[in-house]
Amino acid sequence: MNWPSVGVVIPTRNRPELVRRSIAAVRAQRYPGELKIVVVYDQTEPDYLLASTDGVPVLVLTNWRASGLAGARNTGLLALDTELMAFCDDDDQWRPDKLRRQVAALLAEPEAEFATCAIEVEYEGRCTSRLAGRPRVTVDDLARSRMSMLHSSSFLIRREALDPERIGLVAEDAPGSQNEDWDLLLRAARRAPIVHLDEPLVRVLWGRTSHYAYEYATKISSLRWMMQRHPEISGCRPGAARVYGQLACWSAASGNRGAAWRYTREAVRANWREPRAAIALAAMTGAVKVENVLSALHKRGRGI
Repeated sequence: MNWPSVGVVIPTRNRPELVRRSIAAVRAQRYPGELKIVVVYDQTEPDYLLASTDGVPVLVLTNWRASGLAGARNTGLLALDTELMAFCDDDDQWRPDKLRRQVAALLAEPEAEFATCAIEVEYEGRCTSRLAGRPRVTVDDLARSRMSMLHSSSFLIRREALDPERIGLVAEDAPGSQNEDWDLLLRAARRAPIVHLDEPLVRVLWGRTSHYAYEYATKISSLRWMMQRHPEISGCRPGAARVYGQLACWSAASGNRGAAWRYTREAVRANWREPRAAIALAAMTGAVKVENVLSALHKRGRGI
């Protein structure tokens, strides 16, 4: 088999120990083809000592596009000349066979442009596998559910698909660079179903290591941006209810009871069984705190 070259983009900011761990996991891949790594520092001074030409080469860059995760990823993508592109966040780790197995799955379908794999969520020392239960992911699937097991650290993309007339680059106008991964998935799925390898080949670290874990205003803005950008979401009643329920929860957590009530009503109107509406109501009455619910869900590898 003629294995294509793969470039891996690792954006990073103020996580020196974690990014070294992520780089080591990528360099340890049992991949027969050419492999390159680009580490992109965003809003922080780069550590050029990470650069290397031994074995799997590592290039260290500073984000020269829009500040944030999206711009950092695009900086890395535009610096690569490989046939395939992959993402790995600086707090995540790949299993040794991740790339080889995922590339084989993508190449088995010549019409496919985008591939993902399942993940294993690590939270407070506990690991939980998150599976999709399917080998293909469509626009309808992604409109109905964010499908968080399709994590950005599992993304594998054909280089030509990043052309503006096809999928294009990562959206740099996403508020706070949040939900830019969901946006990219939806754009990819519009063109062709996403090939999904339903095995947890990436370990994703959840918790307070996230730069945006509790920035509720940014979460709200990014969800509203997604609704405006992708009519498929509002056109799917369960999917719309899920997003409205999230908006209600984040509004309640930020103390905006008026917005929380409005979004809760929208969620119930779209789907009266939406559980996030109940969480938002409980938070508004003071019965629970959104942060406590979120922590309990994280222990099960899930989120609001």
